[in-house]
Amino acid sequence: MIRITIISVAAVLLCSNAVKVELKATAAINPIRKVVTLLKKMQTKVEDEGATEKKLYDKFMCYCKTGASNLGSSVAAAEDKISTLPSAIESAEQKLVQLKEDSKKAQAERASAKAEMAQATAMREKEAAAFASQKAEDDSNLAAAKKAIAAIEKGVVS
Repeated sequence: MIRITIISVAAVLLCSNAVKVELKATAAINPIRKVVTLLKKMQTKVEDEGATEKKLYDKFMCYCKTGASNLGSSVAAAEDKISTLPSAIESAEQKLVQLKEDSKKAQAERASAKAEMAQATAMREKEAAAFASQKAEDDSNLAAAKKAIAAIEKGVVS
């Protein structure tokens, strides 16, 4: 029973393939069939292109709707910012002037500090030289005093 069913299915498939081959052969021979086939292909191509165009149109329309509102909000934000810009520029200019004055003061203080350091260094060098000469004198006096003490001790002991 299963074998008969399989054979009948195979026979039906062979017949349907034979009919398709015969239709294709007829279509190739019959020029009207050829035109109909071309028109069907053209119809599917036009439908596909129409679907693509519809997608592009929808995308463009979405952009137009959202782009206009985005542009409007950015223009409004820019107009709001325009009113605050002059005061911001003025305050920045005032800050610049203040910073330039502070810089000049700092440079003057730095120059003054350098001059004071040079003066203090010169004074320390002068004091160091005076100390060195005084120390040399004190060392020679101390050495002479030690010699004198040693000579006196020798003379008193002998």
